[in-house]
Amino acid sequence: MTPGLLSLFLLAALAGSSGRVHAEKADRTQPMNIEADALRHDEPTRTSVFSGHVVLTQGSIVLRGARLEMRQDADGHQHGLVTAEAGKRAFFRQKRDRPVGAPEEFIEGESERIEYDGKADTVRLSTRAELRRYRAALLSDQITGAVIVYSHLTEVFTVDGQPSAPAGNAAEAAPAPAGRVRAVLAPKNPPPAAAAAPAAPASAPVLRPDNSLGSPR
Repeated sequence: MTPGLLSLFLLAALAGSSGRVHAEKADRTQPMNIEADALRHDEPTRTSVFSGHVVLTQGSIVLRGARLEMRQDADGHQHGLVTAEAGKRAFFRQKRDRPVGAPEEFIEGESERIEYDGKADTVRLSTRAELRRYRAALLSDQITGAVIVYSHLTEVFTVDGQPSAPAGNAAEAAPAPAGRVRAVLAPKNPPPAAAAAPAAPASAPVLRPDNSLGSPR
């Protein structure tokens, strides 16, 4: 296959990777662009592997990592796996659909592995996972855990904490307790600031009787 035909095939095959309800609807109509240091394509398995400073963009979607493996199943759904460099995390970002006039919102995620399931329309962040939501460029919500699964279709996410350390023999120290899920959620409508108490009215002047009134001159 010539490089030109290969490029056309990749653009056509990967264009099916898109968001649905709640994700930016315009993303699925945009072309997908992938930049990397190297590419290996396997036609029989319909799999493409991009490696080295991978950057994927499609509309508002931005995906960055050290390696990206894209696969198309028999039904035409796209499945992607992004892995980060050692000691780093891969990055995902997408704009959410909002009513006209509402502030813009973005979903961002980071983890050592990011898996996209085009059939289920989910993103799975695993190992040092973190999911953030920005509203009008301000951080609104932040979730951290071992595994975070986010559904574009339902806007439901699940979070698992770090697993317990494997137990050794009785002579060894007890394993570390299971990790915890951490969430910071901002109120949707912050309560208004309390109004300042009105100043106390000034006291009325004291009127003293004039004893000279009515007295003879």
